[in-house]
Amino acid sequence: MKSKIETKIQVQLLNVGKKVAVGLSGGVDSAVSAVLLKRAGFDVIGVNMKCWSNPDGSECEADKDRKVAIQVAEHIGIPIKVWDFEKEYREKVIEYFFEGIKKGRTPNPDIICNKEIKFGMFLNKAVKELGVDYVATGHYARVVEDNREFKLFKGVDETKDQSYFLYALNQFQLSKTLFPVGHLTKKEVRELATEFDLSNKDKKDSVGICFVGEVDIVEFLKKHIPEQTGDVKGINGDVIGDHIGVKFYTIGQRHGFNINKYQGRPLYVVNKNIEKNELIVGDVSDVNTLQFKIENMHYIFKGAEEILENSKVDIRIRHLGSLVSGTVVNKVVTSDKVKFQSVASGQSAVFYKGDIVLGGGVIDAEINSA
Repeated sequence: MKSKIETKIQVQLLNVGKKVAVGLSGGVDSAVSAVLLKRAGFDVIGVNMKCWSNPDGSECEADKDRKVAIQVAEHIGIPIKVWDFEKEYREKVIEYFFEGIKKGRTPNPDIICNKEIKFGMFLNKAVKELGVDYVATGHYARVVEDNREFKLFKGVDETKDQSYFLYALNQFQLSKTLFPVGHLTKKEVRELATEFDLSNKDKKDSVGICFVGEVDIVEFLKKHIPEQTGDVKGINGDVIGDHIGVKFYTIGQRHGFNINKYQGRPLYVVNKNIEKNELIVGDVSDVNTLQFKIENMHYIFKGAEEILENSKVDIRIRHLGSLVSGTVVNKVVTSDKVKFQSVASGQSAVFYKGDIVLGGGVIDAEINSA
């Protein structure tokens, strides 16, 4: 008998009898997703993706999560496979991340991970080798078919919505994807996990880099990028401190550099000179901007570009960041009133019309800090 919470899941769980591969990460969201799919009549196969291991061979968080995923699959009564995508993950995600950092940008590895690994390698392998109709994950987002097109919607729980990370998915990927908990709040997912007596029902949410987990980003980067001491300058050009290398900082960052001339106020990174290895700092007002450029635009469905260029939209430049109303003309994003905070090249800007994700692009450069 279905619980009251399960009855909220309306759109995605109607294809009873279909075959689906669920990406079991070891977290509670994917575990609940697997149970919901099985209870809805799907033929469910669990897949744990091995994408990261410590260079020294010691156990990492991903190894612990894998053990949990296997326990969950056994408890649910579904088979589970472990697929090794470590080589592809390092090539497509980690190298992308490092290359962006070396250029002074602030790339988002989770967006590339979703596009290339979870809904790329995993999806393609599952369809080809397992003959599945769908793949599913525990993302807080929704896919809705509308007039033979697939649209991506925000997750119902605004505090957990992960649609920002999914804007780069194409129509084929969306047509083959289920997000069983996208219609639920995190509280409801926890309640279901308790109802289903899952061993990971109290497991805390994962944070950090996709598949790598919670790490000190600077220490992680130091293993691949050498430190290079340089000057910290105020916006007037005066040298007021030093830093360990501009590549380790992002726009809007407040800590991590040394100030040897007291300024009497908090200072934020407002610019980076890669060639001279100089970090420019200033007031919080110097960090924010009304406009920036975007590149590598991706539209999720056919009419998305027209909507984007002919109406006001909501713009988000980081996961769960504030939604800012504005316009996009010739790849220039302009806010109506509220300034965008800490805009950094390499970040992604994602565009929404209500709850619908139109698409997104990569921030190229700030063009107006007035």
